Amino acid sequence: MQPTTKTTWETAVPASNARRKVIWFAVTLAILAYIDRVCISMAAPEISKDLGLDKAQMGYVFGAFAVAYALFEIPGGWLGDWMGPRKVLMRIVIWWSFFTAATGWMFNYWSMLATRFLFGAGEAGCFPNITKAFSTWLPLEERVRAQGILWMAARWGGAFTPPLVNWIFKVMDWRMAFTVFGMVGSVWAFFFYRWFRDNPQEHPEVNAAERKLIAATAHPSSGHGDVPWGKMLTSKSVWLLWLQYFLLSFPWYFYPTWLPTYLQEYHGVDRMTSGYYAILPLFLGGVGSLTSGFLSTKLSRRWNNIGKSRRAISTFGFGGAAVMMFIAIQVKDPLWAMVGLGLSSFCNDLVMPNAWGACMDVGGKYAGTLSGSMNMMGNIAGFVAPVMGGIILRNTNNDWNLFISIMASVYVLGMLTWPFIDPVTPLENEG
Repeated sequence: MQPTTKTTWETAVPASNARRKVIWFAVTLAILAYIDRVCISMAAPEISKDLGLDKAQMGYVFGAFAVAYALFEIPGGWLGDWMGPRKVLMRIVIWWSFFTAATGWMFNYWSMLATRFLFGAGEAGCFPNITKAFSTWLPLEERVRAQGILWMAARWGGAFTPPLVNWIFKVMDWRMAFTVFGMVGSVWAFFFYRWFRDNPQEHPEVNAAERKLIAATAHPSSGHGDVPWGKMLTSKSVWLLWLQYFLLSFPWYFYPTWLPTYLQEYHGVDRMTSGYYAILPLFLGGVGSLTSGFLSTKLSRRWNNIGKSRRAISTFGFGGAAVMMFIAIQVKDPLWAMVGLGLSSFCNDLVMPNAWGACMDVGGKYAGTLSGSMNMMGNIAGFVAPVMGGIILRNTNNDWNLFISIMASVYVLGMLTWPFIDPVTPLENEG
């Protein structure tokens, strides 16, 4: 009788919420990642002046991060599938923190180019490994919502970086500011490594009920280095996921790179005002991510079809982003132009949680590798877009409208991809 009584008591105990701390760690990491990325856009005028860089060279500095990030995304995601995200995320954060600080020590164009490349190489794999952790720790129905919260935090971290950097620039120069930003990541890495476990079944804060809840749909955290590249390279949905993320990221990279310069040169606002205006796109993008996460859950339940809800929201997101960006070009008042760009960013980020949710479901136990490859495509766009922008601006006497029109047109192409994506069927189940 005694064992039966114990079992009955255990099943009556509600599930613990240790998995919520995984989301908390992911959210704080996303904020740090975007602060460290976006701060260079606010410092760009000072960096260009101190190092004697023209716009094309500054475009290559922006792009150096993205091309390195892209090249190392698949290895970073694969390491998470093989070793588990705990060790990989620890390495990532320590590496990027060092090279964030090192940005402030650079002395010419080539040294800055090399440092930003190494910064990008270090940060690569961050979001694929967070996605891997989610696929291990979170039940199926909580994953897209968690991605919505994650990307909201990432965008808001970037949104409030411009005024934060402006405030820091009042008390120190750009070189010291990068050192300060680099120190913060080390603190996160210490606490994360102490608390997190790759396997939630082994964590002391996870009770029996939560173990059962997680285990129902969780994918193993490590030991999967044997990626089915053949299936991945012949999957239509995988190719379309790669393409749509390139087309989504291409226009978005305007915000963490050229936006402050655009506001100061095209609209004639001062640096402090440009910092406040630059909040809007990333802030509203965060709202879009959060909205998408919750809307996807509601529509999935109403239609009883997760794939249909993801396709509908993402198609609308691309179309809305294109329309609002075209409208923003026509507006001469800087505040209203930023409202237009902000609404474009909102629509952009309606797509984000669905794209990353698709990586979790389609990738299955290889979610780290698939999400890494998708993010690689996004960061190839992150290299091409700012570099192309710098070349256009240099060769057209700063024709900002042409630059932004091209980006809006890219959104139109993205809208055509999602109706043909199957965002739920695992690679292992494809014919």
